[in-house]
Amino acid sequence: MSGVSWPRENELNEIKEIVSAMAGRGPEEVRVVVSPYRICPLGAHIDHQGGTVSAMTINKGILLGFIPSDDTEVILHSGQFKGEVRFSVDEVQQPRPIRKKGEPHATDSPKLQEADNWGNFARGAVYALQSRGLSLTQGITGYICGSEGLDSSGLSSSAAAGVAYLLAFETANNLTMTPTENIEYDRLIENEYLGLKNGILDQSAILLSSHGFLTHMNCKTKEHKLVPSPKQSDFHKSYKILLAFSGLRNALTNSPGYNLRVVECHEAARILLKASGNDNLEHRLCNVDPEVYETHKGLLEPNLAKRAEHYFSENMRVMKGLEAWASGNLEEFGKLISASGLSSIQNYECGCEPLKQLYEILLKAPGVYGTRFSGAGFRGCCLAFVDANLAEEAVTFVTEEYRKAQPKHASQIFTEKAALICDAGDCARVI
Repeated sequence: MSGVSWPRENELNEIKEIVSAMAGRGPEEVRVVVSPYRICPLGAHIDHQGGTVSAMTINKGILLGFIPSDDTEVILHSGQFKGEVRFSVDEVQQPRPIRKKGEPHATDSPKLQEADNWGNFARGAVYALQSRGLSLTQGITGYICGSEGLDSSGLSSSAAAGVAYLLAFETANNLTMTPTENIEYDRLIENEYLGLKNGILDQSAILLSSHGFLTHMNCKTKEHKLVPSPKQSDFHKSYKILLAFSGLRNALTNSPGYNLRVVECHEAARILLKASGNDNLEHRLCNVDPEVYETHKGLLEPNLAKRAEHYFSENMRVMKGLEAWASGNLEEFGKLISASGLSSIQNYECGCEPLKQLYEILLKAPGVYGTRFSGAGFRGCCLAFVDANLAEEAVTFVTEEYRKAQPKHASQIFTEKAALICDAGDCARVI
């Protein structure tokens, strides 16, 4: 974990003291799960279609301190929410969908984070492990918190929370799981227990990433590889990751949003597969050859044509981006990220006006190589790769310009400035 700046020693010690007091045991007995937030530089909105994606974690995220409880009881406190969560690991957990029928999809929805719901990630982890026939005998006494002063919308805080609880319960019960197995378990938390329709990008990035590498994943085959950056030691010192916040925590849209886009992609795949005589294949765009798309794309009505164009062009950008990263060409890598952001707006048609304005501001900011929404663009933040020497200047520029463009929303941002500078992170782990 050399080169990783998070978590700091004082953060770990503080959490250990809190759990120690909760459990009445020594702080040396406390284990801490480090579960980072993720960004997706390239591969936007194509994981649910079996596309190829890129991802990495940042040096911010969720920390979960815990001690096995020596019985089946689970007792949890949160740094962000009041109250206490209590249940037993031998209780049979049933799905608790957080999204009503017809509601927009949002994996980091405020509904997931409300005081009444925050304990559902722990229950969902137990549900996932139970669903595969695993018997848990050890509960945990734990304290969970996210990085302070950071609006985690669009950074997959839901997946980070689910992964954290999985690792804690597995550790407490002496269960050894591979990252691939935990990707599936977290998928069960989100898809089955919470009723969300997202793919596996988020938990894959959190569990598979490694500091200094760009994670590349084929969401059709589930195969992944870590793409190294150039061997010169100063490469990772040459850039920073900038998160620019919108101040929006609730989606500014009445459309079905994400779920409708998924349906449209499936319909585009159905039409293209039928036209090529492959209607027997699952209706996902990963099963459509690019040549088939080029030959038959005229059959698609305008909305479906845009969704398909985003899928195939984004897949191409991912492959070009991997080459740019491996060669250390941050300028080209950044151009591809910005092109991804533009396609998300024009072809995938996601994003609300404040986030689009934030995207445009970042394109003009000093030292920014490339930028796009982090998430669907209906709330949360934009991500950018920026020259390390100009990062602070970029933060000042973005803060000033966004306050002019969106004074009301800018006033809702947690941090003093509208943007935060981050570094690359590592995978989820127990320390």
